Amino acid sequence: MYLIPPMADDPPPEFVGTVAAHEQELRHDALRLAGGDPVGHEIYQEALVDLAGHWRRLYWWGRLTHSDAPGLYLRKRLSRRTHAWREEQIYQVEVRVLRPPESAFVQVGGPAASLALRKAAVLDGTTRAGLRTLADATVAWVHAWRRSEHRRIARLVIGGLLLVATMVQSMAWLAGPPA
Repeated sequence: MYLIPPMADDPPPEFVGTVAAHEQELRHDALRLAGGDPVGHEIYQEALVDLAGHWRRLYWWGRLTHSDAPGLYLRKRLSRRTHAWREEQIYQVEVRVLRPPESAFVQVGGPAASLALRKAAVLDGTTRAGLRTLADATVAWVHAWRRSEHRRIARLVIGGLLLVATMVQSMAWLAGPPA
């Protein structure tokens, strides 16, 4: 029925893996490119939505060429989204990096550290690091899915209108006076 099958509701594991592989680097780049502004997270999320929208094509192109096509596309979209954000700014963005006070640094495993803090430096983390990645990937996938559904509905409406207009024109042409 479909020439191109619609997007699945849930992100594929390959997409989540790609997001996990590039997450730290791209979050850092988004914040750096946005000048430390918290909008860097929004720019990062929009770049993920762009990647999700083109996922099938990029995934298969990457497999065909044995390259990181999704990663390259993600970096390019991040750069373009940041450039568009900068163009929208009505004021000069000035960034000053301030060092935190010396008391903010905790010496892990030092004599002032508790037993639990010294053990935490040795033990594996108990937090689920993949949960944030999965959440970002799922949110981006759902946004891209909604965009694809809106485009599909728009194509159906425009196609229906063109079909009706063609039928009206052909009926008017057929019903015209004989020559």
